[in-house]
Parts: sequence; structure tokens; C-alpha cells
Amino acid sequence: KGHMHRRVLGCLYSSLHTLTKHHHSLSSKSLFTRPSSSSIFRSMSTSTTFKFAACQLLVSDDKQANLDNARKAIDEASSNGAKVISLPECFNCPYSNASFPEYAEEALTGPSSQMLSDAAKRNQVYLIGGSIPEKEGDNIYNTCLIYGPDGGLLGKHRKIHLFDIDVPGKIKFKESDTLSPGNTQTIIDTEFCKIGIAICYDIRFPELALLYNQKGAKFLVYPGAFNMTTGPAHWELLQRGRAVDNQLYVAAVSPARNPASSYQAWGHSTVVSPWGDVIATTEEKPGIIYADIDLKKVDEMRTNIPTSQQKRKDLYNVIEV
Repeated sequence: KGHMHRRVLGCLYSSLHTLTKHHHSLSSKSLFTRPSSSSIFRSMSTSTTFKFAACQLLVSDDKQANLDNARKAIDEASSNGAKVISLPECFNCPYSNASFPEYAEEALTGPSSQMLSDAAKRNQVYLIGGSIPEKEGDNIYNTCLIYGPDGGLLGKHRKIHLFDIDVPGKIKFKESDTLSPGNTQTIIDTEFCKIGIAICYDIRFPELALLYNQKGAKFLVYPGAFNMTTGPAHWELLQRGRAVDNQLYVAAVSPARNPASSYQAWGHSTVVSPWGDVIATTEEKPGIIYADIDLKKVDEMRTNIPTSQQKRKDLYNVIEV
């Protein structure tokens, strides 16, 4: 019996020793072997949650300073874990009809597009480049350039609906004095979801958001610059409306308010959930806001309140022309 007892103990010790060595091997690999950044990025490709950052930038009349400021904000947002980052409308120049022709550049060869591409690649993020005045031939467009983690161009959205309004005694602005309208919808594919892109005044047109929804978008991003008249009244209201109408996330990204500017931006960059809740916002000063975009909440909302399946297409329909 004693002999058998020693043999059993010996086998147990040998097995325990082997398991311990295997455990230390696995622990050392997981604790001290750092995977490459590219493998980290690939490992997130099946995630249903990602961090979004909206950079509310103070814009001056110094174009290079504006680009430097944007680059720093992108780097900061990335360092804080954001995988999708958006800049505001007209992040590289003042918002004015006088400025649009002066600051306009060709979309893919100018300094703004080069900065955006480099920043997206360096940080391995999806970068929604707010908007810049884009020059093509005799036309100038209010254009958003979107870049992927490899620095490649994913999409280009030219503002479809131009901001031509006249509210007596409060504000009058006519973008069409200098800008031309875009004619295409813009949806980008990411490993997280499809994201619909539009600019500022585009948010007032629910048909565009509905078409993005019908094409599979779960997140809409609007770089925008509402003013001190329309901002307090409609900025948040329109975001919540588009979010609830389409049961998806909506973000609107504004410049910070610059007291020295002729056009006073409302600020208040905001992210809204599919339920219509404001999940991130700020005031008028420069800063970065963050929101965790949980795509399961989009699916949950669409399952619990299935409005997309209940539409009376025998009575009405929104179609692409």
C-alpha cells in the first residue's frame, strides 16, 4: 500500500508540475507579450460598442492654426479610446460667405485633406472631417471628407441643402450666394456599423435621414454650426427627432463659439440615443465630448417598437430618385 501511495503522489506531483508550467506559459504570454496595434484594431471588428468623440473646436481666421488645433484634438480623442471621431462644420475657416472662396481648396490635394488622412492613419480611427470649403472648377462646396484607419478616403459628402434663411430682426444668411449644393447621399461602412453623413441644414430634412435608415445606417453624424437664433430653439430638438424617427444614434458636432467671429455658433455638440435621450453634450466653449455607441440598443429599440415594419407603404413611401 505504501508503495502504491508513493506512486500516486508522484503522478499527482508530476501532473501538477506540468499544469503549473503551462499556466505560467499562458500568463507570461498574456501579461507581458503586447500584441501589435493592428491586431488590437482587428480584434475589435466584431464589437457592437465603440467610443465616439465630437471635437468642438474654436475656429479662427488662421487656417494653419485651425488645422493644428484639429490635429491635436484628434490625437487627444484617440488617446482616450475613441474609434470614430468627428470635427465640426467649417473647422478650417470662419463660417462666412466672404471666407468660403478665400479658404477653399481642392478636396483631395489640399492641406486640410492631407492633415485628415494623416491623422486618421496615425491614430487608426474613422475620421469624419467636419467640413471645409471645397473648390472644383468654378464651384465651391461645403464638403465633409471621411477617412478610414488606413488613411484612405471612405466618402465625400457635399452639403445637399444650402442654408438660405431670413428670420426678420434675427438672422439672414444665404449660402447659395457662394456655395453650390451637393447631389449625393453619403453612407460609410465601418466594422461597427453603417454611418450616414450629412451637414448642418441637412438635418432639417427628415426624408434624407429616413433614406439613410432604409439603407442600413445605425448612426447619423451631422457636422453643423447652428446660430444663436436657431440653436436654442431647434438644435437638440432636431437631433432627438431624427434619432426617434429612425431609431438610431444621432450626433451633431459644432464649432465652439468665438466672440470675435461675425457668425456666432451655438456650440452644444450633442449625441442622442435611439430612445431620444441626450447621452453627451456640452456648452459653447471648446472641448471634446465622448459617447459609447451601443448598437444593441438600436436593435432593441427596433424590435420593441417595430415602426419600420408597420409603415403603410400602400398610402405613403419615401424613395430614392
